[in-house]
Parts: sequence; structure tokens; C-alpha cells
Amino acid sequence: MKLLLIFFTSIGILLFSFGSNVDRAGLEQSATLLKLDTLKKDKETGLVTDENLHLVKAQCTTCHNSKLILNNRFTHDGWKQKIRWMQANHNLWDLGETEKPVLDYLEKHYSPTIASTRRTPLKNVKWYKLEQ
Repeated sequence: MKLLLIFFTSIGILLFSFGSNVDRAGLEQSATLLKLDTLKKDKETGLVTDENLHLVKAQCTTCHNSKLILNNRFTHDGWKQKIRWMQANHNLWDLGETEKPVLDYLEKHYSPTIASTRRTPLKNVKWYKLEQ
């Protein structure tokens, strides 16, 4: 995976240096998605390993499988709404001071990503009249 990341980054640099009309956001996003695939995962849950994983495991996987997290992507507010929904409908306890680190973890590792993007809008288009 590291080689792929280096390859795509190199291609992006080459294309940009020759003034190609490539969508920069799309290439940056591809590099980001490759980087996500190289993050270390917890063997038990499949979740990304970082300093707040233990809080997520304690608060989230006590009631449901980690696949619910892995199969969903929400913004910070979206994850917060899901927590509020679980509290209102499924008796989830108040997360207290652990709520912020849990939300930060979920936003950092499981926020929405764009799989494909549109090309950059055309600039300086020279229109001409079609002759019939």
C-alpha cells in the first residue's frame, strides 16, 4: 500500500508540474483513501487503532458489533445524532466526559468520504456559432 501511495503521489506531482487539467481534489482524495487503508486496525474489532479506541470499544461495542461503525460514515453531528437516537430509543447511557473523545475518534476515522468527484469546471471557454 505504501508503494501505491508513493506512486499516485508521484503521478499527481508530474501531472501538476506539466500544467495538466487534472482535478486536484480527486487526486488528493485518492491519496487520502490509500492512506486510510494503511492505518493499523484492531484485530478484535477491525476499527482503526488510536489513543481513543479503548473508549469506543467500551462505549459502542458493549451493545453492538463494530461492523455498525465500519459500515457507516457520518459527520461529527451525524454521529452525535446517532448517539442521541440510541439514548432515546435503546437506553444508551450518558457518555459523560467520554462523549467528546468518542465523537472525535468517529469523525476522524469514520466520516464521509467521496469515492469519485467531478472534474474541475472549464474555464475560459471560447464559444463559437455552429454553421448549418
